[in-house]
Amino acid sequence: MRVLLIGDIVGRPGRRIVREMLPRLKAEWEIDFTVGNCENAAAGAGLTPKTAEELFGAGIDVLTSGNHIFDKKEIFQIIDSEPRLLRPANYAPGVPGRGLWSGSTSGGSRVTVINLQGRIFMAPNDCPFRTVDHLLDQLEEQIIIVDMHAEATSEKIAMGWYLDGRVSVVFGSHTHVPTADEMILPKGTAYITDLGMTGPYDGVIGVKRDLVLDRFLRGLPKRFEPSSGDVRLCGALVEIDEQTFSATSIQRLMIHST
Repeated sequence: MRVLLIGDIVGRPGRRIVREMLPRLKAEWEIDFTVGNCENAAAGAGLTPKTAEELFGAGIDVLTSGNHIFDKKEIFQIIDSEPRLLRPANYAPGVPGRGLWSGSTSGGSRVTVINLQGRIFMAPNDCPFRTVDHLLDQLEEQIIIVDMHAEATSEKIAMGWYLDGRVSVVFGSHTHVPTADEMILPKGTAYITDLGMTGPYDGVIGVKRDLVLDRFLRGLPKRFEPSSGDVRLCGALVEIDEQTFSATSIQRLMIHST
């Protein structure tokens, strides 16, 4: 089974490259399942029903997110009714939405996607390690993909080792900077610390660079806006053995817009 993971989709440029390239990539690479992080897809912060529909329409099967998922109030219109849209599972009880999706691919393979959020340099939330333990206790053995949305690389690496052999894939998101540490861990879990950003690379992690430089130089508040140039699709391609549920390969991706 081939799984395509798409790193943080930023603004209109990120959505555009997904819309333009994903159908071709899925056909050429015979992709069975696609996961994309969407928390910055609407104007660089948050998600709306319309942008979610656009990404699902482009061919993404499940959307994960993170700390910006509720930045656009319109998301409350669909967060409870759209099972393919996830927010971190370790948010407090009673928070709208869900952190886990389970279903099947078109080929009949059972898949679960879990969304977690780290706690180091992030807003307070419940322990992601204990949360994932609780979720895994309720699941039968199957292909399981985990998005660990976190700031600290150490926390993401720790989660990879913690889940090695218990899930098929652990990938990190949030920093918008791709890491070069893709690997198959000893017990068969594919891991990468951060998929990177799907969006414009001519700014500062997706934001117009002049706005960011002014914030650094003068310290005055600025409303950040997405940049627009040098658009790339970043992520990873993972192959998973459908009998053992272990990953057999992981390839880091950075594809420039044509």
